This record gives sequence, C-alpha cells and structure tokens, in this order.
Amino acid sequence: MEKLNWRKYAFDFLSIFIAVISAFALNNWNDNRKDNIAEAKILKEIVNGLNKDIEDTFINIKGHQAGMKACSYWRALICNPEAKHDSVGQYYLNLTRDFVSIQNSSGYESLKSKGLEIIDDDSLRFEIISLYEYDFHTLKKLEEEYDEMQFNSSHFKELNSIISKKLLFDEDGNIIGIDLPMLLSHEEENKFLSNLWKIQTNRYFILAFYNDIEKRIEKIIARIEEYH
Repeated sequence: MEKLNWRKYAFDFLSIFIAVISAFALNNWNDNRKDNIAEAKILKEIVNGLNKDIEDTFINIKGHQAGMKACSYWRALICNPEAKHDSVGQYYLNLTRDFVSIQNSSGYESLKSKGLEIIDDDSLRFEIISLYEYDFHTLKKLEEEYDEMQFNSSHFKELNSIISKKLLFDEDGNIIGIDLPMLLSHEEENKFLSNLWKIQTNRYFILAFYNDIEKRIEKIIARIEEYH
C-alpha cells in the first residue's frame, strides 16, 4: 500500500513539475517571440530612417561640392583674368553657404526605449550605437557648432567686402555679373585667396567625413537586411 502511494505521489509531483516547466518554457518562448517581433520592427524603422539619412547626406555632399567649385571659380577670377565669369550670383551664394545635419533617429530612439540589448547580434548593436552616438553626433557638431566649419560667419564679411565692390546689378537689384578685372591690392588679394583656401580645405575635410559615414550607413543597412 505504501509503495502504491509513493508511486502516486511521485507521478503527481512529476506531472506538476512537467506542467510548471512547460508553462515556464511557453512563457519564455512567448517573451522571446515578442522580443523578436519588436527587434524586427525597430530594425525596420532604423533602416527607413537611414535611407532618409542617405538622401539628406547626399544633399549636403552636393552642397559642399558646390562650395568647393565656388572657391575655384573665385580663385580663377583673381589668378586668371580670362576666366569665365557667368553664373556669378550662384557662385556668390555657394561660396560661404552653411548646412545643417539632419538625422532621422526615431528608430534609434525606439531602440533605446525598448532596450539596446533587444538586438541579439552584438557587433550589429555596436555598429548602430557607434553610428548614432558618435558619427552622427560628430557630424552635427562639425556642421553646426565647430567654428572652422561656419563658413558664413567666419568668412563672408571679409570676402564680401572685396566681392561686393565688383558686383553688377540690374534695375531690380539682381546680380547680373561682375566688373573685371578685379584689380586688388596685394593685401586684398592675399586676404581673399587665404579665405578661399581655408574654406576649400575645410569643405574637403567634411566631405571626407561624409563619405565615411555614407559607407557606414550602407553597411549597416545591408547587415540589417541580411540579419532579418
């Protein structure tokens, strides 16, 4: 009789143990499934944001390239009296034009609120964090806060004091050309050329940074698409 009771209790205990373990496993599976769904949703949101970031990056790259061409244009007017001088107004506008850095970070903010560890792949998680916390942050600093890159506030006044004397306007006040040759004093010419050199050098630097970030964005997008 005692042996039969022991077997009954053992069976009941085993049944309860299996039920608890099964419930725990099911609950754990549900949690993992929810995390996987949330991970996929957040990564998709990040990819959508990064695709928009590439578009914004492209616009800024083209803007800085136009600024570099403007430097070459104005340098040519000083160093080569026979240089072409059409589209003066556009080159005048592009010379010291600044840009802002726009990041579509809603996906990354969702990731932070959900918990960074929701991304299982450690290297992918690190790359995403590095892009948003370092690369994008540095780019924003360069474009909007670093004095060397604030072309309008740093260079426009000096350059305009020379350029504005030579600009030609129509009756409506629109720029239509420039009075050539420039005929600058040695001091004015050196001041003009040194400002152009500094603008062009700094634009070259930030373009190299943009090029690096663009590659990192494309790499992360490819990794996410491969990951899911």
